Amino acid sequence: MRIITASIGTLIIYTSLAAFIGWNVYLWLHSLFPGLNPWIFAMLWLLWAFSYLVGRLGHQWLLFSVIGAYWFAFFEYGVLLLPLADIASLFVPSEQPALIVGSVMAGVFLLIFMAGSFLAYNPVVRELEITVDAPEAEPLHIVLASDFHLGVLSGKNHLQRFVKKSNSLNPDIVLLAGDLVDDDPIWYGRYGMADVMAQLKANIGVYGILGNHDYYGKKIPLLVQLMEKSGVHILRDETILVENRFYLTGREDRTFRNRPLLETLKPKDSLPWIVMDHTPPRLDAPTQLGVDLQVSGHTHKGQMWPNRFITKKVFELDYGHRQIGKSHFLVSSGFGFWGPPIRIGSRSELWSIKMKFKEQT
Repeated sequence: MRIITASIGTLIIYTSLAAFIGWNVYLWLHSLFPGLNPWIFAMLWLLWAFSYLVGRLGHQWLLFSVIGAYWFAFFEYGVLLLPLADIASLFVPSEQPALIVGSVMAGVFLLIFMAGSFLAYNPVVRELEITVDAPEAEPLHIVLASDFHLGVLSGKNHLQRFVKKSNSLNPDIVLLAGDLVDDDPIWYGRYGMADVMAQLKANIGVYGILGNHDYYGKKIPLLVQLMEKSGVHILRDETILVENRFYLTGREDRTFRNRPLLETLKPKDSLPWIVMDHTPPRLDAPTQLGVDLQVSGHTHKGQMWPNRFITKKVFELDYGHRQIGKSHFLVSSGFGFWGPPIRIGSRSELWSIKMKFKEQT
C-alpha cells in the first residue's frame, strides 16, 4: 500500500512539474504564433513528457526512447531555470515579457544542449600514475573505461572513438568497468558494435564486468556471449592470475544480490591485486584486505550539473583517484552516458593508468 501511495504521489509531482514547464513553453510559443492550439500543444507535450515510458513498451517504439532521453535533460533544466525566468519576466519593461524572456531562455537551452552534446561525444584521456607497494617488477599500463551504455544514442561511432583512443595508447590491459550496454544488448549485436569492439588491442587482454544496466535488460547470457565474441572476457565474481604478474578480480554488480563478500575472492599470495567493481563500494573493506587498485564507474560524476551534489553525498568516492593506506581507488565518470547524450559539469572519458611497483619500507 505504501509503495502504491508513494508511486501515485511521485506521478502527481512529476506531472505537475511537467505541466509547469509546458505552460511556460506554451506562453512563449503563443507569443510567436498566436494561433497555436492549446489542446494540441498539451497533448503533444504530455506525449513528450511520458515518451520514455512509451519507448519501454518494445523495440518498435524506439523513436520514443530517443526523444524521451532528451526530455530528461529538458525537464531537469526546465525545473531549475524556468522559475527564475518567471521572476525575471516581472521586471521586463515590455508588453510582451513572455516573448523576450522566452527567447532568452530558448537561447540558454540551445547553449546547454550544444555544450552538453560536445562534452558527451568528445571524450578525453585522463592520466594517472600510481606506485604500488610490491617487489619491483615491470610497470603495468592500464586503460580503464566504464558506463558505455551502448545502444542507440551511445552507438557504433562513439565506441569507435574509444577503440581509436585506447589503441593509440598501446596498453598492456584494458578494463571495462560495467554498464557495457544500455539495458538491452540487442543493439550492440544488430548495429555492428561487436565488430568495432573486436578491434580493441591490448598486449595482455581485455576484461570487463557487468553493471546494473547490464542486468536491467535481463539478457545476461546473450550479453556475455556477445562480449566474449568481441574479445572481452567477462569476470563474474572471480579472481584470475594474469601472466603470473598480478591478480585481477571482477565483481558482479550489487544488482546481483547473492554476490559473495570480497574477502572470499582474495588471492592466496602477495602478488599485486586489482579489483573491478562497477558501483563504488565503501572503501574500508578493500583497504583492510590489501587491494592495490580498485576501479569503478556508475556515478557518471552526476553527468549533468548539479547532480554531482547528490553523488558526492551517496558515495564515499564518487569520482577521481584517492589513496587510503596502500590501496588506490579510481572512479571514472564513464565513456558514455545514460538518457540524454548531454554532459554538463562532467565529460566522457577513459583513463590511462601507469602502475609502478616498488617495495616500500
